[in-house]
Order: sequence, then C-alpha cells, then structure tokens
Amino acid sequence: MGMLRQLGRLPAAATGPPRWVFDPKADPCPRALETLMISTIETGPAEAGATAFRPHPAHARRAILSLDLGSTTGWALRSHDGLITSGTVSFRPSRYDGGGMRYLRFRSWLDQITADAGGLAAIYFEEVRRHVGTDAAHLYGGFLATLSAWCESHAIAYQGVPVGTIKRHVAAKGNADKAAVMAAVRARGFSPADDNEADAIAILLWAIETEGGVR
Repeated sequence: MGMLRQLGRLPAAATGPPRWVFDPKADPCPRALETLMISTIETGPAEAGATAFRPHPAHARRAILSLDLGSTTGWALRSHDGLITSGTVSFRPSRYDGGGMRYLRFRSWLDQITADAGGLAAIYFEEVRRHVGTDAAHLYGGFLATLSAWCESHAIAYQGVPVGTIKRHVAAKGNADKAAVMAAVRARGFSPADDNEADAIAILLWAIETEGGVR
C-alpha cells in the first residue's frame, strides 16, 4: 500500500503551480487496511507515476483533518501549505478478526496520516445523532470513542459538526440528500469517489470557510 507523503515539489508544468504527490511506495509501517483512494483535483499534465493536486484558494497555516466516521471512513486533509487531499479508508475486519480490530486499525491510521501531514492542529468529524440501526450506532460510538481518546492523548483539538450544519453550508439545505451533497462538492472542483469522501470534503470546507464555526 502506498502512503500519503509530502515528497517536495516537482518541476512546474507550463501552466499551474508546483505539484505535490502521493507516494506509491510500500508503507514501511504495514497496516491491515483494505482501501485507500486518493482524489485528484489537479487538471494540468502530471509527471509519470505521480498524482497531482491543486491548492485550495484559502492558503493554510496549519494542517487540519476532517472525517466521516464509519467502517468505510471518508477523510479530507488540508496541509500546512493549503493543499487538499481526500479519500476513503476501510476498517472492516476480516472473518478472523475480533470486534476491536477495526478500532486498532483506526488508531494506527490516525498515527500514520498525522505523521505524513507533519502534525495536525485540529480534527473535525460529522456528528451523527440518528442512526439507521443499533449496529450502526454501536460502530459510530466505537469510532467516536477511539477518536476522542486518541485526540486527547495527542493534545489535538477535535470538534463534531452536526449533519444539518454541514449540508446547509455546502448544499444550502439542511436536509439535502447524498446526491445533492455530492453534486455540491463536485461543483467546488473536487471528484469524490463516494458519499463518504464527499461528506469529509464538505466538513473540511465548512471548517476552512467558517474557521471552525467562528464565522
């Protein structure tokens, strides 16, 4: 599995800013994760074997991460230089795993993405109050407890954002459906692979544009 890593800047293309890339080399700290998908949002020509990203207009001074918690977690990261990357990662256990393995993998992934990003100032996540069933509620509670404990132990700020607040900000309707949120995120220039990634991008946009709910 590859790693999200700052490799430095590649030579600039004829047009557009210098590029940052995803490292396809094997991860030196193996993790039992099933899926890691990175969305490309750079439109210019890329170097062979590189995935390029364009910077968000709001230039960053700190790295922040947003999460749509679940067995398939959507994530979006704004780096220190204002670049945004996003994707999904699966924590579904195999048939031979115990019930707690998904949360151990989640903690390992948090460690890795934080190291790759050079540290995090804050994490924002979707705050879900209603679930489709008991199992979904239990899984969400497990991920939330794991995230909260991890943030506390690493002295990283964390904040839940209500579902309606996210939808209202990105799609102008607090009860917008998944398709509307996907469309709104794509209209901003992103290409989410699924609704989990779209939700994470929407959370990140809310965090950036409202400065974490201040504005």
